[in-house]
Amino acid sequence: MKIALVHDYLVQHGGAEKVLKCFCELFPDAPIYTLIYDKGVMGKTFTHCNIHTSSLQKIPFSRKKHRLFPLLMPMAIEEFDFSQFDIVLSDSSSFAKGIITRPETLHISYVHTPMRYAWDDCQKYTRDFGLPKLIERAVPFVMNSVRIWDRVSSDRVDKYIANSQFVARRIKKYYNKRSTVINPPVNVDNFYIDKGESKDYFLMVGRLIAYKRHDIAVEAFNKLGLPLKIIGRGPELISLKKRANDNIEFLERVDDEKLAQYYANAKAFIFPQEEDFGIVAIEAMASGRPIIAYKGGDIVEHVEDKKTGLFFEKQTSEALEDVIVEFDKYNFESQYIRKQAQKFDREIFKRRIKDYIEKEFEIYLRDT
Repeated sequence: MKIALVHDYLVQHGGAEKVLKCFCELFPDAPIYTLIYDKGVMGKTFTHCNIHTSSLQKIPFSRKKHRLFPLLMPMAIEEFDFSQFDIVLSDSSSFAKGIITRPETLHISYVHTPMRYAWDDCQKYTRDFGLPKLIERAVPFVMNSVRIWDRVSSDRVDKYIANSQFVARRIKKYYNKRSTVINPPVNVDNFYIDKGESKDYFLMVGRLIAYKRHDIAVEAFNKLGLPLKIIGRGPELISLKKRANDNIEFLERVDDEKLAQYYANAKAFIFPQEEDFGIVAIEAMASGRPIIAYKGGDIVEHVEDKKTGLFFEKQTSEALEDVIVEFDKYNFESQYIRKQAQKFDREIFKRRIKDYIEKEFEIYLRDT
């Protein structure tokens, strides 16, 4: 069977790109179709792949400012021709699932989330990513047509895979479609429990964008005076640095070996955002570290209160501060925490994806 892969855009490293990398390992001969590809940012990750880009690739600044072109992306994703393929596996959090395929082609879409800036607060989206004021004022009007396209294009998918129960509920809500849940991959073997080092700091990892609520953590740790290390880059970096006291350290980007070491030696991992899944929290658990998390999104499915972490109910610095103050009252077993993360191992993910595709393709051939 001939398979093609579709990805929204290859302009950053994140959880979606880790999923795509697994797809490439499963189907090494499959070409990748994507709206935009920034080779400079992606480095060597996909250089061995046959990558096809849309007409957006030729627009000046599209690789650096792709969020300025939401009206052009539906047309661009529909440009691709998949007539030679038996299966198309799209990997989507926005436009990739909107491709057009022939009746003979099975389209399976692995959805990280229905398009958040179409179905959630689009004004908040513009603030989070610092778009120009003129575009910010136009977004609510633009998003109406994008929302209509997103709903209509959802019918083009034959089978949905959701990356979490939380996302499965969103797919049902906005697209009225059922989905199978297969959680994203975590390279569990990259992380380890370190019993030798004293654990005297708290840790956050991830892109510094507004919805991840680093501001809550900065405010809470400013008041508590406890050490907090933050790994990651993003548009919020400068403003967060200005607000942070000396007990908060911004490490920006670190290599994989250093990242695993920071996880292993942390006292606990701070997770104040609402996420569709939250790979970084699972990486912390693979390191045996407990999670202090806001009780929202899919993290509630994976953290056992008082066994693998603690929750705070309100997304405020005060609520986070209260839980941190209580943290030392609880004992967490590192081996037990790591065991809970092992079910997300990337080899398990790849096996589940492969089995799912083979089963669905067999059914599709029989029914068509």
